[in-house]
Amino acid sequence: MDEFLPRLGALEDRFEEVSKQILDPEVIGDQKRYAMLMREHRELEEIVNAFRSYLKLRAALADAKEMQRSESDPEMRELAREEIEAIEPNIERQESELRQLLIPRDPEDRKDCIVEIRAGTGGDEAAIFAGDLYRMYTRYCERKGWKHELLSLSEGTAGGFKEIVFQVSGQDVYGTLKFESGVHRVQRVPATESQGRIHTSASTVAVLPEADEVDVELNMADVRRDTFRSSGAGGQHINKTESAVRLTHNPTGIVVECQDGRSQLKNYEQALTVLRTRLFERERERIDKERAAQRKSLVSTGDRSAKIRTYNYPQARVTDHRINFTMYNLPAFIDGDIDDLVDALKLAENTEKLKTGTQS
Repeated sequence: MDEFLPRLGALEDRFEEVSKQILDPEVIGDQKRYAMLMREHRELEEIVNAFRSYLKLRAALADAKEMQRSESDPEMRELAREEIEAIEPNIERQESELRQLLIPRDPEDRKDCIVEIRAGTGGDEAAIFAGDLYRMYTRYCERKGWKHELLSLSEGTAGGFKEIVFQVSGQDVYGTLKFESGVHRVQRVPATESQGRIHTSASTVAVLPEADEVDVELNMADVRRDTFRSSGAGGQHINKTESAVRLTHNPTGIVVECQDGRSQLKNYEQALTVLRTRLFERERERIDKERAAQRKSLVSTGDRSAKIRTYNYPQARVTDHRINFTMYNLPAFIDGDIDDLVDALKLAENTEKLKTGTQS
């Protein structure tokens, strides 16, 4: 662990520097700079607190060893021995935690996110599966204590959704859900299949880190705003008033619709959040392509056309193809019990980062 001490000391120095800067009135007056420093402060605080606890444990261990070496009283030496035995496991745990905290993190991991699910190949069955995925993720959010809010939807003709977009907010939301981006394939007998044949369908999932205002410089002169009546479920008020909002970003052609809220203002604010997020993601993708030669992650989320997972109903099997991880608990998994796979994906990413020393 000693080889990491200079790096940890430098992070502590940076934490102290940032702590002073966020109290500077000049910095507070600069919204963009202040927000960036506050984010850095939050990210450094966890590792600095762990580092300081580790140093206290090391000091306590050194004192106990010195007492055991220098004391002539057998009772005091025994007390020192007991203290050493109590401290050493804690030091090992603290070292393990520090190594994990030193793994480079995607700076967006702590952000909230926008999840977009779209029916792919398979017609009505793909739309029904998109609905199953939406239910799976909302159940998972409830298990984690996260808030989820529907932004827009387009219903399938036989159930489910052609497209559904929702927002998730909570602790480390994007860092947890980012591995879900990609093509999800389902193998099962559709309800509409009279011959009992297994069909293969697919839906795509895109998980985007929610952009803050300071992340994207959006010129509102480039945005066209239209209002229209909602087409989905939601009661007479939503369907009879022009509360739905469509925003078109003229330079990129990106179109965003939000229609779930009763208030046109709320739909406008949500649409603006999604638009910023898509513009932010567009820029992230551009940067990622430039770094493609250096980035080779087992669980890369960059290619959303890649088949990442298969849900096989006859065998109650879920297989994640990126890490060759298979479980036979499909009913529980599709009900939102996905933590084991999420943890396996995080472990695969962290293991690779430890090997390469670079952030994917």
